[in-house]
Amino acid sequence: MSILRQFSRLSICPTVKFQLNRNISTTSALTFKITEQLWAEPMKKKKKIDPAIVKAREERRRKKIEKQIRRLEKNARQLKPIDELEVPLHLMDSLKKYKRPPVQLSVEEIEARELLQKEWARYKRDEYMNNIAQVDRIMAAQKRALDRLYEESEDLYNEAIMPDLQLLPYTISGPVATPPIKDYESPDGEYIDVSKKWDN
Repeated sequence: MSILRQFSRLSICPTVKFQLNRNISTTSALTFKITEQLWAEPMKKKKKIDPAIVKAREERRRKKIEKQIRRLEKNARQLKPIDELEVPLHLMDSLKKYKRPPVQLSVEEIEARELLQKEWARYKRDEYMNNIAQVDRIMAAQKRALDRLYEESEDLYNEAIMPDLQLLPYTISGPVATPPIKDYESPDGEYIDVSKKWDN
């Protein structure tokens, strides 16, 4: 039985493997190619310069840059001038003509001015206190009137404490400070800028 089992594994008709050759290529076709026309001119021969001259040029360039840096540091805190805030020179020259000497006040005049200032301060304080007292009296009278109204009728009390919605916002129309000019043609907004330009 063991021999038959071994022979049964053998195949009478062995399998035949077919190999197909397909001429398929994934590369690009070989064609003739030419390079681009560069039309370059021959390189110029560098002139030999004396190293001392090159060093002197670099030194001058470095000194020039350092000078500019020092100038910027010196004027760093200097603001750009504003013509509108500068005093004209003719006014500076005639300053002594318009300058008044300080007034020398006597002792009596100084004391009189101090007393007047104190009296004015007392007057304004009394005025402020009178206004506060008047407001307090008005509020107290209003509260007493509302309390008595509440004792008489609660509906009338509720009507009295309701805010008046027609009071605010308050609008009014009337003559303006500058009335419009008849047949006035307003400019189109174009103007010539004459302000100075300051390079940073």
